[in-house]
Amino acid sequence: MTNLDAQGRPEPPAAADEAGTLLGFLDFHRATFAWKCAGLDATGLNTTAAASPMTLGGMMKHLSYVEDHWFSVVLHGRDPHPPWDTVDWQADRDWDWHSAASDTPDHLRRLWEDTVTRSRTALDEALTTGDLGLLARRTLSTGEHPSLRWILCHMIEEYARHNGHADLIRESIDGTTGE
Repeated sequence: MTNLDAQGRPEPPAAADEAGTLLGFLDFHRATFAWKCAGLDATGLNTTAAASPMTLGGMMKHLSYVEDHWFSVVLHGRDPHPPWDTVDWQADRDWDWHSAASDTPDHLRRLWEDTVTRSRTALDEALTTGDLGLLARRTLSTGEHPSLRWILCHMIEEYARHNGHADLIRESIDGTTGE
């Protein structure tokens, strides 16, 4: 049974195997991000802090892209899901961040939630066919195939870093603070 904290986030297990621990921390960071974006309208999701152009809406779309890229495209070698399949990344390498300003909060939340759901399914599929040493079907720019372990650690790092940004942006919007 999963223990939830005061914000409704699943606590990572204190004593689990390697896969359970990594998945627990990834889900905790996903829930932290959802908490930081909860209840915000379009103005809130498009607010910046300090000199950075980063917004919570842009971050939500970016994390949707990152989830799809690592768990579907790289890990399983699948084609990108919409909307990523039609983006001209050469024209705008930060399209995920920039285009979010034109999306509604409901669209951004649905995109992120649907992508996380697909990622969980892709992870379950990978874990039933191999262990954390399972190599991705696609390679890194170095020509190396990252392991599922590496991809999970990278995704935890991705969320942890952006959750720090989300803390600052959310506090600048309405004073909400915490972890």
